[in-house]
Amino acid sequence: MAQTKKGKKDKDAISRLAARGEDVLQRLGELPGGAKALKAFNELRDRVDDLGKKVRGIDALEERIAALEQQVAALKPKPAPRPRTAASAKPKPAPRNPAD
Repeated sequence: MAQTKKGKKDKDAISRLAARGEDVLQRLGELPGGAKALKAFNELRDRVDDLGKKVRGIDALEERIAALEQQVAALKPKPAPRPRTAASAKPKPAPRNPAD
């Protein structure tokens, strides 16, 4: 029974907050410049929603790019190994000893 009372209190608090929020928004609309502010807030919300949609699409694009990069890497011919030249085939002389 204690939980039921607490649940009712929470619902009452939430409904009171919702009612006050509606009142505040209505009063804000009545203030000079308030309608403009409400319009700006609504536009901001729409823009944030659009940005969220675009950001969610970036992950799919990154996956596609990674797959395409792998395909391109597979298509590139690998460089042929360079033949050894005579200069690189010569053995290097032993270092001189300064004491001699």
